[in-house]
Amino acid sequence: MVCKTLMIQGTTSDAGKSAVVTGLCRLLARRGIKVAPFKPQNMALNSAVTVDGGEIGRAQAAQAQACFLEPHTDMNPVLLKPNSDTGAQVIIQGKAITNMEAKVYHDYKTVAMAAVLDSYQRLQSQYDVIIVEGAGSPAEINLRDRDIANMGFAEAVDCPVLIVADIDRGGVFAHLTGTLMLLSESEQARVKGFIINRFRGDIKLLQPGNDWLESYTNKPVLAVLPYLHGLCLEAEDGVNSAPDRSSVKGAIKVVVPVTPRISNHTDFDPLRQHPQVDFHFILQGQTPPPADLVILPGSKSVQADLSWLKEQGWEPYLQKHLRYGGKLLGICGGWQMLGAKIHDPNGIEGTAGTVDGLGYFAVETTLMPEKQLINRIGQLLLNNHVVPVKGYEIHAGVTQNNSEIAAMLQFSDAVDGAISEDNQVAGCYLHGLFDQAEACQAILTWAGLQDAEYFDIQALHEDAIDRIADTIEQHFDLTQLASMVGHPLT
Repeated sequence: MVCKTLMIQGTTSDAGKSAVVTGLCRLLARRGIKVAPFKPQNMALNSAVTVDGGEIGRAQAAQAQACFLEPHTDMNPVLLKPNSDTGAQVIIQGKAITNMEAKVYHDYKTVAMAAVLDSYQRLQSQYDVIIVEGAGSPAEINLRDRDIANMGFAEAVDCPVLIVADIDRGGVFAHLTGTLMLLSESEQARVKGFIINRFRGDIKLLQPGNDWLESYTNKPVLAVLPYLHGLCLEAEDGVNSAPDRSSVKGAIKVVVPVTPRISNHTDFDPLRQHPQVDFHFILQGQTPPPADLVILPGSKSVQADLSWLKEQGWEPYLQKHLRYGGKLLGICGGWQMLGAKIHDPNGIEGTAGTVDGLGYFAVETTLMPEKQLINRIGQLLLNNHVVPVKGYEIHAGVTQNNSEIAAMLQFSDAVDGAISEDNQVAGCYLHGLFDQAEACQAILTWAGLQDAEYFDIQALHEDAIDRIADTIEQHFDLTQLASMVGHPLT
């Protein structure tokens, strides 16, 4: 059987591409079809470590989960991790190769496209269907030259395209018709239909608009997907700072600063959803409130984000927080910030040199050219309790730990992190700390929550994936979808 490919593009970022691809993957996988996700190029600071020891966007890891697969670097062969307003670290097939300014990367796209097609062809040989996610919008005129993320890829592999738009933001018909008009004739021909996402209200009131759209474009509306409230799906990149729940009586208050280059903020999804946690992201210029637990997050540019924290007044806030008995936790870049020094002799994050950390631990970190990418299984050591934990490490720093400091994590071949003598400050490299219910429970208990509940974020993620798949199954034109993927679906 020839492998079929279907690409989902969007009129804007956050139109729903990731969610639609996730739902389609689960819909097909539940029918026993060998399906894999693919995103040629992703720009995101949320990443995952793959089974083959590389790094891809977290959205593609969630899509792999929807396919009942382990994530692999071929599923996202080009990942761009911004480290400034004009530049990014370029990761090709899971490995960081260099930092590039936007103009330099634009010229590099022909090389990147070769890696994209190489990974795609490998997936083609292993799966029956590939569901591809575009990036941003295919109608961004300034990015059309040498495009590898949207129509440039679709043209190269000759696959059909569906375009999704978010009606909740308004202007959905302008978005869809405008996007189509800005495509070339051959690109327009490969658009096989539209998906209207996040619809609320009476579908009958939308029908005249759909009829006009189909008549004007000669393209069908293949699905109108309803707004799914309370959907717990990992964000591809941007931080949604809106609170997920109102304050619960007796809850523990947790705050996290949103630094300019915060990475893997999906670490905090379990806390944002936890019924006993009053969680707050603190943006630039906002005054952090009194809290029980402060967490310093991962960072793509640790030195710059540390400088930002100091400029924003977090040092005196943390000192007062600890004086009043609060707990402080650092994860990955946040762990490095808790140490005495951060050395960057090779200028990996900017100007070569050394900066002072926050000084809560007598450890020093040196940034190295080779990034550490490790999936981990071990034990969390807190409050004289030992609980299982698993997660992943993504960091360029090597931290020289003092053997006299109590470790926070124990693995079969190493220890990680530290716990202060007064038991108020802790830090480690492991992302995903809160994803296992027992570890989340133990950390919240350490932070002062009495009778912390067993909360399973994994079950919520699975429920979200199934809800999207069920919604697509209910609202999609499955006959036309089946013709595109080459498998019966009804």
